[in-house]
Formats: sequence, C-alpha cells, structure tokens
Amino acid sequence: MTATPTIDALTRFLLPAAGVRGVAVRLEDTWQTVAGRAEYPPAARELLGEASVAAVLFTGHTKVDGRLSIQLRSQGSLRSLFAECTAAGTVRGIAQVVQDQDAPRDLRDLGDDALLAITIENPGLDPREPQRYQSLVGLEASRLAEAFEDYFRQSEQLPTRLLLSADGVRACGVMLQKLPGDEGDDDGWNRAGALFDTLGEAELLATDIPDLLHRLFHEESLQILTQRPIRFGCSCSRERVASMLQSLGEEEATAALADGIAEVRCEFCGQEYRFTPPQIAELFSLPPVDVEAPSRLQ
Repeated sequence: MTATPTIDALTRFLLPAAGVRGVAVRLEDTWQTVAGRAEYPPAARELLGEASVAAVLFTGHTKVDGRLSIQLRSQGSLRSLFAECTAAGTVRGIAQVVQDQDAPRDLRDLGDDALLAITIENPGLDPREPQRYQSLVGLEASRLAEAFEDYFRQSEQLPTRLLLSADGVRACGVMLQKLPGDEGDDDGWNRAGALFDTLGEAELLATDIPDLLHRLFHEESLQILTQRPIRFGCSCSRERVASMLQSLGEEEATAALADGIAEVRCEFCGQEYRFTPPQIAELFSLPPVDVEAPSRLQ
C-alpha cells in the first residue's frame, strides 16, 4: 500500500524482516485547534501536544472501538493534562496549570503524588455500561515518551521506542515496537533502534510522514499498512451536561442559575449549553440521565 501525504493522519507500518511494527502521527490543523482553546504557557502546550499525539499513536497499537485517553494529575504547577482519541479518529485535549505558572520540563518535578494513566473505554453489551480498562504509568522518567517506553517494556514486556514532539504549528510522534514472539531476525530490533536513534525532534516536526519513514527504514522493506485521517472532535452533548447537573444535586444546580439561566461551557470545544429554571426543575423530576458528564476527566 502506497502512502499519500495527509497532513493530519495516523500511519501504521511494518518492518517485516526486523520483526518490528510501528505507528507514526502528524497533526497540524487538529493540533492547532486543540491548542487554540486556551492560552497555554510553553511547556504546558508542548506536553499537551505530546499527550495528544501519544493518544493517537496508541490507538494504532491496540484495538480501540470507543476511545483512548491519557490523563495526568498532580498537585504541582500542572494540575491536569488530558488527551483523548476515539475510534472515529477524533482528538480533543486540555491542560490546567496554576495561574501564572508553567508545567515543569522534568515530569519528576511534579511530585510523588502525580498520577499518569492510560484508559481505554470500549462499548459493552449494555451501551449504558462501557468496558473500561485503565493502566497506571510510572513517572520515574523526565519526559512523557520515556515514561511510556518504560510502561510498555515493564507492563507489556514489549520493547518500545517512542519520540514525541510539539511546537506551535504541529505535533508529531513515531512509535516502534518489537513484534511479540520470534518474528524477525536476531538483530532486527537493534537495527531498527539504531535507525530510530538518527531521528531528532526537529526533523520529526519538519518532515512529512511518508518521506520520514522512507528516509529511516527504506532498507528494511518498509510496508505501509494503513493510513487514516485524524481531526478535532468533541463528545460533549446537552444530555451529558444534564447528567453533570443532576450529579451536582438540585440545590447546587439551582444555585448555578444566574440572571435566570444556568450556562455550562465545554472546556474542550467552547460549546455553550443553557438551562432555564423550569428545565433545571425538570431534570430532578426525571430519572438520572445515564450519560457521562463532559467535565469528568477519565
């Protein structure tokens, strides 16, 4: 299969002789939309870009029928970081930092209470009860890519190489993994790793994925398996906001009314939802809406 240049895309590829599979992601319009939702300081913006790319990369590594999210929480200057990619190829993300501060360049500076998690949510037999799998990722590394490499090596016993980078224009990433079992020749993983080590962040950001993969792996019988477009998208809805208001309780939801209207704005996409006093009262006269609220990060 021949790759065609697509600006915002996930590309899956194979190095058959080496016994290595890979995923590459390049985001421009999608990343600019995500980053443009708030004024992020430089380090927080870079982390959000890296997390957004990682969420897309991981949907190319594992089967996701619903959505995959990456979330980091801490009591440090970076309070939360969230990025999500769905099976439909939509991405959204957000970061929250302490006012007038920035995220640390070294993740270990977030403190011992910091938590990083990968969550996969797939549809269950009952659409109201999705199947959710969550894995915690250690934060002994200074960069997100290194933390994820450690996770795959220790938790899944899969040797993994990962490079993530983001600037104000684009966010990109490449991931290599050794195929499970004895596929590939004895030196295949070492060869692929040596080629991967020639790739720097500047080249990753500046080069289209097809050209980049050809430059790195043309001597390894590179096979492009699939390529799919990626775009910004948000899963917020009036029903999810109604569920959130119900979860607050009638007293707090009623207290949210200002000038006769309760306004809830989605932090991911900016969509505003308005509820009048009769609509608030109706929410609490009906059974709870069994839909996840958009403000709940998971």
